[in-house]
Amino acid sequence: MLEIKSPQTDSDWKAYYALRFNVLREPWSQPLGSEVLADEGQAIHAIAVEGTKVLGVARMHESAEKQGQVRCVATATEAQGKGIGKAIMAYLEEKAIQKGWTEIVLEARENAVPFYEAIGYTIVAESYLLFGEIQHYRMQKSL
Repeated sequence: MLEIKSPQTDSDWKAYYALRFNVLREPWSQPLGSEVLADEGQAIHAIAVEGTKVLGVARMHESAEKQGQVRCVATATEAQGKGIGKAIMAYLEEKAIQKGWTEIVLEARENAVPFYEAIGYTIVAESYLLFGEIQHYRMQKSL
């Protein structure tokens, strides 16, 4: 059974960062360690666990008054399309509501835009080009 929670143990955290690296950094020859952001201590972190396997991860931090920003959403390749990302986003949206936030923003990779649109996010603007090849779009959802 799938469980969405905050990473707690050293094992959780190692799997969390490993999945972020494997999905979001390694395919573009980025260095190990680039998956860790400077403000990790201020973020809400989520992992999707089935049994002992971490299948998805994400993080969210307060980016403006009553606004959260989701970053570093990654689902294991073999688990994509199975509702993992949707479950993680629902978890983070609930955390945002509990904090009194009224909006979530994120920078979606072009290939992820249909996923976010399907769960209620809308494109606000074209954003940046990551690694010289991955177009991102600023997206928003009111809670």
